Amino acid sequence: MDEYTVTGRWNARDGWQSFEKALEAENEDVAVEHVYAEFGSRHGLNRTQVEIAEVSA
Repeated sequence: MDEYTVTGRWNARDGWQSFEKALEAENEDVAVEHVYAEFGSRHGLNRTQVEIAEVSA
């Protein structure tokens, strides 16, 4: 598995917050899905409240 860095922003209560998340995944799509799942689980966000700007290996 490769390490990917996903950057973007999410809709917090006081406005948009930037994030950068490094994780291991099989490909870029799996990395993005993991980020959506984590924000949904930790912060109760929908996919529309998370904007992915870039995925880099």
